[in-house]
Amino acid sequence: MACLMSLPFAAYLIFFFTLNLMPMPCFSCPQEHKEALLEFKTSLTENLLAANSTDEATVTELLESWNSSSDCCQWNLVTCHSHAASASKHITGLDISYLVPNGSVPSDVLAPLFRITTLMLLNIASNSMQGEIPGAGFANLTKLVYLDMGENRFNGYIPPQLFQLRYLEYLDLSGNFIQGEIPAEVGNLTELRKLSLRQNKLSGRIPLSVVSQLRELQVLDLQDNSLSMEIPAEIGNLVNISTLSLSNNNLSGGIPQSIQKMSKLETLALDKNILKGDIPAWLFELKELKNLHLGGNKLRWNNTNVTIAPKCILSQLSLRSCDVGGPIPIWLSNQTRLNLLDLSENRLEGAFPLWLAKLQVGILFLSDNKLTGSLPPPLFQTPSLQVLKLSRNNFSGKLPEDMGEKCAVMILMLSENNFSGPVPKSIANIYRLLLLDLSRNNFSGELPIFKPDALLAFVDISSNKLSGKVPANFGLNTLMLSLGQNEFSGQLPKNLSNLSQLEHLDLHDNNITGDFPTFLTQISSLQVLNLRNNSIRGSISGDLSNLSSLRILDLSNNLLSRNIPPSVGNLIAMIETPDIPTNLPDAIFSFLVEYDLIVNWKKSKQGLSSHNLDIYSLIDLSKNQFSGNIPSSLGRLKGLKLLNISSNELSGSIPLAFGDLKSLETLDLSHNNLSGQIPQTFAKLQELNTLDLSNNKLVGHIPESPQMDTLIDPNIYANNSGLCGVQIQLHCPEEHPPSAKTDESDEKNDTWWFSWATAGIGFPFGFFSVVASMYVVGYFSTVATRRRRRGSQCVWQR
Repeated sequence: MACLMSLPFAAYLIFFFTLNLMPMPCFSCPQEHKEALLEFKTSLTENLLAANSTDEATVTELLESWNSSSDCCQWNLVTCHSHAASASKHITGLDISYLVPNGSVPSDVLAPLFRITTLMLLNIASNSMQGEIPGAGFANLTKLVYLDMGENRFNGYIPPQLFQLRYLEYLDLSGNFIQGEIPAEVGNLTELRKLSLRQNKLSGRIPLSVVSQLRELQVLDLQDNSLSMEIPAEIGNLVNISTLSLSNNNLSGGIPQSIQKMSKLETLALDKNILKGDIPAWLFELKELKNLHLGGNKLRWNNTNVTIAPKCILSQLSLRSCDVGGPIPIWLSNQTRLNLLDLSENRLEGAFPLWLAKLQVGILFLSDNKLTGSLPPPLFQTPSLQVLKLSRNNFSGKLPEDMGEKCAVMILMLSENNFSGPVPKSIANIYRLLLLDLSRNNFSGELPIFKPDALLAFVDISSNKLSGKVPANFGLNTLMLSLGQNEFSGQLPKNLSNLSQLEHLDLHDNNITGDFPTFLTQISSLQVLNLRNNSIRGSISGDLSNLSSLRILDLSNNLLSRNIPPSVGNLIAMIETPDIPTNLPDAIFSFLVEYDLIVNWKKSKQGLSSHNLDIYSLIDLSKNQFSGNIPSSLGRLKGLKLLNISSNELSGSIPLAFGDLKSLETLDLSHNNLSGQIPQTFAKLQELNTLDLSNNKLVGHIPESPQMDTLIDPNIYANNSGLCGVQIQLHCPEEHPPSAKTDESDEKNDTWWFSWATAGIGFPFGFFSVVASMYVVGYFSTVATRRRRRGSQCVWQR
């Protein structure tokens, strides 16, 4: 530059102009890299088109710049690094996460990418890729430093080739279906800073190679697996660890003493294991510790820890089910940065301390304790409170009238206490309120009126003393509405049909009158309708079949009459029980583990967890005044698990089509006027384990099958006019052809006839005779019942 500046100005301009006319090297990606990326795009798009996936549009949009006429280093999601010596660029980074978040593609679409051996970063997270991890292909990417394959559907084992990537610093395989033990070869990745294998199906112990060789490790996340045995005693060798997450496994033993050496530890998550022993006080001497989760183990809070003076400033603390007794520990009053505090499922006693109300905790769990007294008003005077869960304590008194004026809580759960008085009207002013659970208290009066634009999605005010007309003024976003076991009266308000997103409506055990509310058939999203134990009259609307998502219908113990409409057999969600997604936000769904939908299930009232409601499908029309024949269309409901139409005035025969109810576990047709034979098609009901046909006019041979032969309780068939069969140890006449009679055979026949006459005239004597004979021949052996279930991921537990 000094030489150039010494030249005359004109000469400098000529030199500069000439320099710009000279040919310069072209820095572009290698042709083989471009071809590999285009081949990947084509393969991915073809797979999505073949599957008719909606993700194809997303791929087209995000990869629009990927074309053969441009430099691939200018493409979206691609990073290159220049190499002046070779006058080219090499692709070093490829972030193709979230291309296919909803569909599914086979893992072999990745094959072209393994030809780009210069890759140092590869992110294929959240792409719904399925199949085994292509280990041979990853063996080519020897320069990888960062590899994220999380939130896919990879299965099988971790291929050994991954443990040969010696430059790897970041490895994330979380959220897949990887199985087997964690290979000891993971210790070969000595440069690792982060290792996340969370939410898989890994088993076995934590390899010693992890704690002895991965000395650079800063994040170790193995939570949500099936790891067992004790946490290695040498785990404290990982002195650079800031996050150690081993939650939700089967780890046993105590908390290793060597953790004291982890001076950089900020997050320690050991909750939801089977750890035992005392919680060591030295944990609170780790100065950098911010998040401590120990709940859901067999750990014990030592009373000597009551006076501890923590050297750490905690943001999150979970001591759930840690046998913490007495008052809420006073030392927590100095933890002024607490955002989450979980002391639920302990033995806490006394009042809610004022200092805790003023601490401005964001998420507070104190449920399942023995706390008493009223709630201090300052608790609701801070905008920091997001989640408050105080269920199953002994709190009492009235809620503060102005609790909704400054409060911004999103989840409010106060169920199973002794709160009384009216529900404060100001609660309708909490603009962020998503979930409200005030069930099982002593609240009285009427409910506040919520605005149509309220965000409220879940409302449970059941089992109180609320009265007046059935409330219908809830936000239009309401998805779940439980108002059962109160004192509401009158007809159902028609503006309930304005809740167009409503999925669950539960109004059982009130004083509701009037005709069957036909306007409810306009709510097509309805999945659960429970009007049990009211005084509803009239007939069921034929439009009920419009409820295409309905899978639980309970209208029992009302005054409904006339015929059961054949259209009930057209309820689509009960035909094959399809997957019907809920619109419930994940933030709420995770809290519904407390909620149970109480139904009459297998002769007793049971709670169906809403997290598993997708596997249930039931109809209960019992204890009404229905008459006429049972519509054969009910046989179409192949997804039905329970059908109860007992205690009505039904007549005619049992439909042959009932043999098509392949999922049926419970069938109750008792206390009607049914006649004819039990259909032989019942032999096809392989899941049936609870049956009641008593108190009808049935005759003939009870069907036989491996499953029907297990239903031997005489009460099942009692008070019918002429049943016979192996189940009740009464031979049918056609089973013994006529033969030469002797005095002995006449006596036997007379005895057989007399047993039936006795059963018909004096049932108690016949009943005990049957029981005695069954006992002698060993018919009281129990037979294991089978039950099919599929997973999921609503539910509601209370």
